[in-house]
Amino acid sequence: MWQRLAGLVLKFRLTLLALLIISTGIMAWFAVKVQLSYDFTGAVPRSNEKYQQYREFKKKFGEDGNMMVVSVETDSLFTLSFFKDYVKLNDDIRKIPAVENVLSVPIAVNMVKNDSTRKLDARQIFSPIPQDQATLDSLKDVFFSLPFYKGLLYSPKVSAFLMAVNINKDTLNSKARINVVQAIQRVAGDFGERHKIDVKLSGLPLIRTIMATKVKDELVMFLGISLVLTAVILLLFFRSISAVLMSMIVVIMGVIWSVATIYLCGFKITLLTGLIPPLIVVIGIPNCVYFLNKYHTEYAIHGDKMKALTRMVQKMGIVTLFTNLTAAIGFGVFYFTDSAILKEFGIVAGINIMLIFLISFIFLPAVLSYLPPPKSKHTSYLDSPLFNKLLTMLNTPAFRHRPAIYTITAAMVIAAIPGMMRLKPVGFIVDDIPKSDKLYKDLKYIEQNFKGVMPLEIVLDTKRKNGVVNLKTLESIDKFTAEIAAKPQFARPLSVSEGIKFARQAYYNGDSTSYSVPNQFDIGFLAPYMRMKATSDNPTAFTKLVTSFMDSTRQVARISVNMADVGSQELPRLLDSLRPRAAQIFDTAQYKVTFTGTSVIFLEGSRYIINGLLESIARRLCSSCFVCCTCSVLENADHLHRAEHHSADRYRWRNGLDGHRY
Repeated sequence: MWQRLAGLVLKFRLTLLALLIISTGIMAWFAVKVQLSYDFTGAVPRSNEKYQQYREFKKKFGEDGNMMVVSVETDSLFTLSFFKDYVKLNDDIRKIPAVENVLSVPIAVNMVKNDSTRKLDARQIFSPIPQDQATLDSLKDVFFSLPFYKGLLYSPKVSAFLMAVNINKDTLNSKARINVVQAIQRVAGDFGERHKIDVKLSGLPLIRTIMATKVKDELVMFLGISLVLTAVILLLFFRSISAVLMSMIVVIMGVIWSVATIYLCGFKITLLTGLIPPLIVVIGIPNCVYFLNKYHTEYAIHGDKMKALTRMVQKMGIVTLFTNLTAAIGFGVFYFTDSAILKEFGIVAGINIMLIFLISFIFLPAVLSYLPPPKSKHTSYLDSPLFNKLLTMLNTPAFRHRPAIYTITAAMVIAAIPGMMRLKPVGFIVDDIPKSDKLYKDLKYIEQNFKGVMPLEIVLDTKRKNGVVNLKTLESIDKFTAEIAAKPQFARPLSVSEGIKFARQAYYNGDSTSYSVPNQFDIGFLAPYMRMKATSDNPTAFTKLVTSFMDSTRQVARISVNMADVGSQELPRLLDSLRPRAAQIFDTAQYKVTFTGTSVIFLEGSRYIINGLLESIARRLCSSCFVCCTCSVLENADHLHRAEHHSADRYRWRNGLDGHRY
């Protein structure tokens, strides 16, 4: 069969070559349309319960991972000139397209009791902008008298101030996010340069954008490095520019097809699928080496180019088919995992490993048939003393000292088992960022002073309408948020109870000691000022504050917490420590508490990726019989190759091709 295939490939080489080039051009047109993925939930199956809970949360309350933070540490914030420039920074960021809202010191609001309207009016503390230092100092005292902003906009430990920037969710899911994030970085960087301070930036939009950009840049870098290194190695071995160019063209076509396959399958470039183009280079080059080596060996035996090409296709076609097939199976088993991101990687890798075989099987024989026969310098590596000596050194212990080889190998495997058992499946959101990178350092700074920026959402379902605004529920929420805030990994949570406490302080004329949940005594006085039935066209300040933490029926409330990037191993322990307290505080017969948000989804995704890798290993072991059969084929082909190599040596020796004739 392979002899017939060899005849067909050579007979219709021009047609096949033209079809290959045309189809590669079409695939290149598709390849340029591929996009980067900015979705971090791809590792979690859509049927997963936690994923469904996260989707339900976003339907009710919107995105939770669209906040970017800008932090400055300075003792001069409330110096008049510095404060005015900080106001300008705030305004410049708000003017950036896709920035929906900014929460910072200059636009912090205070709620003031209006006895004539019996409402709580919202007034910006620093509006209009103070024009003298005395006024600014007075307003500063008002700001620091509001516990609501403590730990939110300023750190009580150091003179650090935070600016929270909310970005449009549709922009975050598109490549336009790069321009938005870079614009924020540029504006913040200019502010830092003017005042000689290091502005810290963090948040999921920044982290994901930088990671996605790194994927794109490193994809190009790894691809370029792999092509250059393989070209140099091929040139050293074959000493032929044409052989190097042919091999490079084969792998470049394979890369084009692989990127186009990602687009045609409806996928995007992720951290995993971004590895496929370099993988194609690594697998495609050996295909070229097999074919070229066989061609040179055959030509050295009989000097007939067409016969050498026929034998090359006939003998090495099956070898490269099986090597590519086993590799495709090895990667293709990822399709049977539950993780979407692993499925995508398995599909694209498996398909393109077989496509690179098809490309090399058609391209190399066709092009070689039009090129002149190889010269003696191109095949001199077959008789290289250095390589022959190296192969002899490897073969001798393998065949003469087999018991020792088996013993050493077994000992190494046994010694490796304890080390393997010490591996810990730990994942962090910033795993791919070097610790020396500014992004990593800024994140740790934010965690140290503001407890972090990773969002955790706790959804409380009261199972009845208006259940959230019940005084007992508010007291329970406040008690639970105090439990969370007591843990060093969590920032102070924000919830509807914080809004109620802010309103109570406003009712008692800004007295900071009144920042607490109302009791049975004063709830009657407060009730008229906390009306939440204002029309949607003219909502009160209090309504705006508290309605963002509950749904329209006031049945479901959210507790939003920022936390440190504690990793996939520590996060389950933290959540497990909170669940018993939640069950004690909220009666399970009346309430349902759900932990969700980006942090939980990241944990779930890490778990699925790890389990998917273990499943793929198990499936590969199940296909060991097939691999063993393949190895037998390769072993026989290797024996044939060595025998023919010796025949080539004898032919070259008899005909004086090595420079000596006897």
